Amino acid sequence: MATGADVAGQIDEIARRWTDDRAERQARRHLERADFDELREAGLLTLPVPTDRGGCWVSNEASARALFGVYRRLAGADASVALVSSMHPAVIGYWLMSGGGGDWADQRHAVFAGALAGEQWATITSEPGSGGDISRTVATATPDDDHGFLPGRSYGVSGLKHFGSGSGIADRMITTAIPDGEDAPALFVLDASDRRWDGSSGFELVAEWDGVAMKATQSHGMRLERAPAVRAAWDGPLDELTRAASPLIATIFTSVVLGVLDAALAEARPRIAARADSLRPYEQVEWTRAERDHWLAVQAWEGAVRAVEQADLPVAIHAALRAKQSIADLAEDTMRRLTRVLGGGTLSARAPFAHWFEDVRALGFLRPPWAFADDILFATSFDVES
Repeated sequence: MATGADVAGQIDEIARRWTDDRAERQARRHLERADFDELREAGLLTLPVPTDRGGCWVSNEASARALFGVYRRLAGADASVALVSSMHPAVIGYWLMSGGGGDWADQRHAVFAGALAGEQWATITSEPGSGGDISRTVATATPDDDHGFLPGRSYGVSGLKHFGSGSGIADRMITTAIPDGEDAPALFVLDASDRRWDGSSGFELVAEWDGVAMKATQSHGMRLERAPAVRAAWDGPLDELTRAASPLIATIFTSVVLGVLDAALAEARPRIAARADSLRPYEQVEWTRAERDHWLAVQAWEGAVRAVEQADLPVAIHAALRAKQSIADLAEDTMRRLTRVLGGGTLSARAPFAHWFEDVRALGFLRPPWAFADDILFATSFDVES
């Protein structure tokens, strides 16, 4: 059985090879299935699966840092692939971080077994006007015949969704909807494998992803019409489930953007060092501040990782979101300073820096996005000691 260290070693080798093709990768506007096949073969999908189910996850304390580190390093080679891949442990985190018995335990085991079998997970929860709050859904879910792809009650989900990152790559995608006859939203798993996007199988493509950041994530907008889904077997409020997973999810996304920032500093350093003697005072200050801000971002990430490792949920939620928002600011500032020192050539599509600048800006809009994240930060500010 491969360990987390074994998988990390293979992913590091893949990242080194992909770095050599960075220019071509940054120009892409689509995902290549071969990349995800390679990551699957390396064991990446097994990282969030508990060891007693055949995977690599031991505990928060033993496994979280290694998981975050893998996505941090992979992002430096290909930010789009890293972000889509990171959805897999983020989504499985709902089942990983919440134990229990009965139907929930059966479903957890099936989720883990599917990941071991190579099923790629992703998410398509956001809706126009929701502000990124997945509980503010207006999508509906109607009981349906047994779909059979996962234990649990089968439904057909209908509604408009956007930012379905990994569309066309993911086999399973989570979403939220309000079940018939109920008032509160629930979590659902969509069977997204090999679906036509013409509406005939429940998925209709309404907006192909055209973002200037994370350009190749295929974060398409979809209209769901009785899309085949299975309801999460969690028998408590949705908020309990999302809170338990939120530190893991926020820190995974933060790790991806920090990995992009790591790569940018590593690329800029020799270029700036080569003309250090001729730098103007302004350029010297901007480089110094860029280096300092990157250091602060790393310290913030370390703080979030340690909080997740300690598994104190209120502390971890606050620390992970505080790090995410801080790094979102620091990353933009760092990239801005680097481009000022390196000059106008960084605006070229042939240079990596313009791509990286837009990629790091994406962090503030990832779950939870700016306004919603700040709401949570304020709400938790007085629950924990700084």
